[in-house]
Amino acid sequence: MEIRLAIANAADVETECLVTFAVDHGDKQKPEPKLATKDAVAEKAAADLIASGEITGKPFETVLLHRPQGLKAKRLLVVSAGKGKTFSHVELRKAAGTALRALKAKMIKSCAILLPELSSGVEDAMRSIVEGACVADFDPDTYRSDRKDYSMKDVTVVAPTGSDQGKLQSMLDQARIIGESQNLTRELVNEPGNRMTPTMLAERARKMCESTGLKCEIGGPDRIKALKMGAFWSVAQGSDEEPRLIIMKYEPEGAPEKPVLGLIGKGVTFDTGGISIKPAEGMEKMKYDMAGGAAMIGAMRAIAMLKPKVKVISIVCATENMPSGKAQKPGDVQIAMSGKAIEIVNTDAEGRLVLADGLHYARTLGCTHLIDAATLTGACVVALGHVNAGVFANDEDAFAHFSKSLERSGEKFWRLPVDGEYLDQIRSNIGDIMNTGGRWGGASTAAAFLKEFVEDTPWLHLDIAGTAWIEDNKSWIAKGPSGIAVRSLVEWVKSYAQNGSK
Repeated sequence: MEIRLAIANAADVETECLVTFAVDHGDKQKPEPKLATKDAVAEKAAADLIASGEITGKPFETVLLHRPQGLKAKRLLVVSAGKGKTFSHVELRKAAGTALRALKAKMIKSCAILLPELSSGVEDAMRSIVEGACVADFDPDTYRSDRKDYSMKDVTVVAPTGSDQGKLQSMLDQARIIGESQNLTRELVNEPGNRMTPTMLAERARKMCESTGLKCEIGGPDRIKALKMGAFWSVAQGSDEEPRLIIMKYEPEGAPEKPVLGLIGKGVTFDTGGISIKPAEGMEKMKYDMAGGAAMIGAMRAIAMLKPKVKVISIVCATENMPSGKAQKPGDVQIAMSGKAIEIVNTDAEGRLVLADGLHYARTLGCTHLIDAATLTGACVVALGHVNAGVFANDEDAFAHFSKSLERSGEKFWRLPVDGEYLDQIRSNIGDIMNTGGRWGGASTAAAFLKEFVEDTPWLHLDIAGTAWIEDNKSWIAKGPSGIAVRSLVEWVKSYAQNGSK
């Protein structure tokens, strides 16, 4: 999809469809929708439509007008973005996605989107429109034999005359990189387990690194064993598919020696649960258990192209979790790379095992700040549903950086506790630590497990189990992989490049 900038009046834009946004300035009893633009011609073209009551102010409703008066555009699409007092880049991103998907459904291949007025500024508006459009253009029907090309070919973002073209073009370019990187993550997650094995995931990561100038190292069983990654290997040993240790490095010229940011992703390309096998119902979705690793690959692509002045190392531990005569068993004791002895209580609590070695290895490579992402626990889904992802932290400054990043990314995370009492639930009688503490507080006991492998290193854990897969089509995004965490990871990395660290 081509995305370009135009500085023009709405009346002069020739396009298949001109898109504008309406926000409601009224109340429940009497909606007062108005366009979020001061373009007089666009306001006049939509005046009768608004007066008719067809636009009620309900978020993300769409109304299409043919041959709008005073415009060269063939159509005018008005998208409601909800209440004016809450209209922000979050709602605008979804509204832009809604517009694109509404037009895609009608096989319209090009459109122009009027840049609305946003309290946080036109650059924020540009970013939200471009990111929303990129995300909306993805569909998961990769292998359908009757697949039709609904993709949008050309989007023009129209800014009012007098706008700073240089700043807007720069923001457009940055937003496109982030949106396309989020879609890369979604592409990886969408692939079925037979077409996204650990070896295949590593190859996709290598190709991405080659195209963006990142350093990439791929290790197999011999490297994993040589590093004494007993926790990682314990998950991999039951599968005929070889595991892969993926290491991606971004080391820009002029970056300070510290901080070195470590991005660690769970890359379980298919999770049966192992000997503690999962129920058959819904197991087909376990192809998405590598969403944390895929998020790191997408984030590293964006980081390489945006070029922040900070060093970043990403590690993805890629494996399958399969039952076989070689698979680990409940009751086994595994020795992690750090030397800790782990009692395996449930082989389906495998994500924390691969992350344990990934986190420790990142520290040995010199990472001073760590963040991991994983579809780790069903308990997090029980706690937060499919609305918020969970975030845990052992360091307030690192968490402050992440909270600030969420203001820009628009992604929804909720902080959960990782108090010392949760560690008490997973202490082992035969070893140091058990890989599960039972039903209660499962998201926090999993985080407490990981915390044992970072020690005093500033660390954040993102449990994205409930938000990495979208169960139903939304007006702005297709059912399937969401690409959650890519935008927040990128903003978190950028925050250290801009502000330094403590």
